[in-house]
Parts: sequence; structure tokens; C-alpha cells
Amino acid sequence: MFFVRKHRIFCAAAAIAIATAGMPMAAHANSTSGVNSSAAVLATCTIVGSAIAFGTYSSTQVDQTGTIAVVCTNGISYSIGLDAGAGTGATTAVRKLTGSSGGTLNYTLYRDAARTSNWGSTIGTDTQSGNGNGIVQNLTVYGRIPSGQTPQTGSYTDTVTITLTY
Repeated sequence: MFFVRKHRIFCAAAAIAIATAGMPMAAHANSTSGVNSSAAVLATCTIVGSAIAFGTYSSTQVDQTGTIAVVCTNGISYSIGLDAGAGTGATTAVRKLTGSSGGTLNYTLYRDAARTSNWGSTIGTDTQSGNGNGIVQNLTVYGRIPSGQTPQTGSYTDTVTITLTY
């Protein structure tokens, strides 16, 4: 059966060649066609946050910075929020580093170098927004431990969750 199909194709091709062999070239009409192409570009974003190492605190104000690296598809609008952190009683306005001895140390995260714009989690109010361009955009997080606190000795840590909305 496979051989028969090949034979039929051969015969049809021979018939076409015979039918057009005697026709002059001017009698052929030109025809055009197109090839349709398509692609989809998905909206994607990724983020990576760095640590903010405040160093040693001795009742005087300590300022440090960290970085959030964000990559979003070109043209995608995004918003980045920071939650209150894991410290007991923390808010986005006053976060709490928790010490190895159980004490806490208050600190704040800001969106600006002057440390006047709190970085929180309410979109359109205290989050950082931007537009993706397909390459890494580094956003600075400005941290401050205010002066006048009297914490217990020890190491203090906190984990703040970054939320990227797009």
C-alpha cells in the first residue's frame, strides 16, 4: 500500500509537469502568500533582597543600607512592599530586631536617603513602584536604628518579607 501511494504522487507530479511543459512563461500568474508568525511574552518579575548589617549599637543612631534587586519584563509596572518583620509587636513604622537574650531593638526602613518616607506594605501609600525594563534594577533600602535605646547585650536579628506585586 505504501508503494501505491508513492506511485500516485509520482503520477500526479508527472501530469502537472506534462500539462505545464507546453505553456509559455508569460501565461503563468504570480501569486503571493504570507507566513503568519506569533509569540507571547509573559509578564514576569523576580526579586532578591540583601541583608542590612547595622553593626554595633551603643545608644547612638545607626544608619545602614541594603539592596533589593528586581527584574521585570520590559514595560511591566510593579510595586514592592516590606512587611513589619518577625519581631513581636512590630509594625511597618517601627520594626523590632529580636535579641538572642530576648530583648528587642527598634528600627525603621525607608525608601529615601533622607529617611523620611517609610517603607511599608500598602500599595500606593508606602511601597516603592517602578517599571520593568528587562534588566536588573537595584533599589536601596535605607535603615535606621534610632538613638536612645537601652537593649540587653547580644545579637539582634529580624526577617522582613518583600512582596512584589505586578
